[in-house]
Amino acid sequence: MVKKHINTKRILFTLLFVVLLLQAGNVCVGQTFRPDESIIREPGAFPLYPDPAVGDDNIECIALNNLYDGLVFAHPIEGVKPHLATEWTVSPDGLKYTFKLREGVKFHNGDELTAEDVVFSMKRLLTIGEGFAYLYTDHVDDVKATGKYTVEFTLKEPLGPFVDMLVRLYIVNKNQVMANLVTPGQYGEFGDYGKRWLLMNDAGSGPYTMKEMELESHMLAEKFEDYWGGFHENAPNFIKLISTGEPVTVRTLLARRELEITDMWQPMESLMAAARLEGIELAYLPCAQNLQIMLNTKKAPTDDIHFRKALAYCMDYNTVSEKIYVGSPVAEGPVIAMVPGHKKDLPRYERNLEKAKEELAKSKYYDQLSKYPVELAWIAEVPEEEKIALLFQANAADIGVKVDIQKKQWGQVIADAMRPETTTNATTMFVGLHYPEAGSLLKSRYHSSTCGGWEQMEWLQDDEIDMLIDKALGTIDREKRFAIYAEVQDRLVELCPTIWLLDHAEVRAYQAGYVDWPLADHMKAGGEILCPLLGTFGYYREMKVYPEKRAALLGK
Repeated sequence: MVKKHINTKRILFTLLFVVLLLQAGNVCVGQTFRPDESIIREPGAFPLYPDPAVGDDNIECIALNNLYDGLVFAHPIEGVKPHLATEWTVSPDGLKYTFKLREGVKFHNGDELTAEDVVFSMKRLLTIGEGFAYLYTDHVDDVKATGKYTVEFTLKEPLGPFVDMLVRLYIVNKNQVMANLVTPGQYGEFGDYGKRWLLMNDAGSGPYTMKEMELESHMLAEKFEDYWGGFHENAPNFIKLISTGEPVTVRTLLARRELEITDMWQPMESLMAAARLEGIELAYLPCAQNLQIMLNTKKAPTDDIHFRKALAYCMDYNTVSEKIYVGSPVAEGPVIAMVPGHKKDLPRYERNLEKAKEELAKSKYYDQLSKYPVELAWIAEVPEEEKIALLFQANAADIGVKVDIQKKQWGQVIADAMRPETTTNATTMFVGLHYPEAGSLLKSRYHSSTCGGWEQMEWLQDDEIDMLIDKALGTIDREKRFAIYAEVQDRLVELCPTIWLLDHAEVRAYQAGYVDWPLADHMKAGGEILCPLLGTFGYYREMKVYPEKRAALLGK
């Protein structure tokens, strides 16, 4: 099965790709803000789809966490906690979840958020079938409002991590979306279900409301003064996501105090150079994502298990950890070590040229290696990945395998991932959790239902893996569920569809001279992160900005 979001994202990408090519090399940072403005600006990989039923990558999760609210919230330090839902109950059979909603919550247009909006949001997500729909499609049987502020979910079968999964159900304003349908459309009476409108507007209740949106360049949002959760007096009045990751540009913007936080993909040497500037510090944030090389199991020569294992054994993991992503430990398998459900003491692939050559000799391509070079793509917006690509190329040459390197823009990678024949043999990729348990990674990365998206370019489609993942998710008992996760991890290590490189620790430069970032301070004090999901490090409402300090730095 292929996720339904493939066709629509492909159409959107086609429309945008020409624009992206025309704009290559140019960074649009939008309006210039005065020194006394309170703003947080962060770069990222665009295009950005800020629709809760479409977006699912890092920059989109940042946007969604700031524009929208969910029933529960994944706080990096505190873990999953009540948000729009103040409490909930579960039926004895584990099939019905009833949530009581917070009263008086306002959407950005002034409408009150009610149970009908929750019902609409889930049904819209399931019908569209894009973004995070895969978390719920196989599990949610029905959702209905049982009162103005109570909503009931009925599951098809028990689902152990259901509440944690709901961190990715972002609530949209039903009335606002319905008022902006484009008809006719692919969703019958719902036309386009508001998708076109929600690319450029928001219908949320989150702490920030969209003010300006350019899909290929930036998103500007402004503080929503009526936000139910309130703000600290020094919370940023504006937030801005900017389409750039080019190191020189990022460093220049930092020096001009036109960027408050870098993205997570900057080269270490660039970050160290930025940290030498007055008022700029580095934040070290262990995160639940890993760096890997995805191997296309449906395309020669990486369709051969022995060929894949040869590549895994020839890779120099320690150089990646010690020289390229300093401070990030070598991966311990398919699930990040800090994630609940990770199996310890898994067999690990380590650099061993003798084993690599033994595996290669078992491959059906052994006598014709010159005919089957490996195509490796790295993400242009993540400069350090070029070093990974070059290292992989050199390591593969040690066993006689030729690697052709391709530099690809993020949008092109998304497009190529839609079909196995257009997916390269190997792709460097960071992948993170969507909810805080091993099942999140295992489902999004290796279940057949997620093929065709950027999170699974292996095209694994293994019936046993699918069965085990489904069985685990349907197991309420946590210990038993984790035992099944362990079986999945054993099976994946044996199949070797991926070269698991390292568990990523983000390093970011930020303007400590005029920005208070509680998360960075927490880590400096020796704290721990419990729930480091994609997008949660960029929850700007909790930050504080002091424009007068920025003005002083600019005046020096």
